Amino acid sequence: MDTSSLRAFALVCTLTPSPDRSSSDLIADQFLAELANHGVATDKVRLVDHDVKPGVQTDMGDGDEWPAIREQILAADILLISTPTWAGHMSSVAQRAIERLDAELSETDATGRPILYDKVALVAVVGNEDGAHKISADLFQALNDYGYTIPAQGVSYWNGEAMHTTDYQDLDETPEVTASAMSAAAANAAHLAAALKISSYPKPAS
Repeated sequence: MDTSSLRAFALVCTLTPSPDRSSSDLIADQFLAELANHGVATDKVRLVDHDVKPGVQTDMGDGDEWPAIREQILAADILLISTPTWAGHMSSVAQRAIERLDAELSETDATGRPILYDKVALVAVVGNEDGAHKISADLFQALNDYGYTIPAQGVSYWNGEAMHTTDYQDLDETPEVTASAMSAAAANAAHLAAALKISSYPKPAS
């Protein structure tokens, strides 16, 4: 399967602005590196660095920076959402991204198909408490609703021990299970995105 023409784009949903270090940014970089191993071109944006207005339209006007980010999302074959865990949930920044993507439900391509068909979604979660399964379930449900396809085992995550303060970015090395899950998810996403390039989904029946 030729994956050399694929593009991946990561929405890093940390609450920490650049240039400060971020565990969500680190795991996104690691995920993108795995995708690059399959010949996939990669890019990312740290959403908190941009003025992304609340709303469910493609452009909320008045300085909204989402439209330029949306162009990169639409140009990508694979979307990665990387989020920390806060109070057992995805970050407010990740929730904002999901709300803005809701606008794509009414957008179609030249053939009348939903505009996010034939695109693949991945999720990465970091945190110091339980919540990764709930967060990935919520994200995957929304992304699937919008038209994304979820690859087999399309998530990798790390949760630190309860009641401790260790950050993912402070670990001496990436845990083997997290790295292994990331490698498998990247390989499956690249394969699936390449397959969808060859054989697209049909237009939904009216």
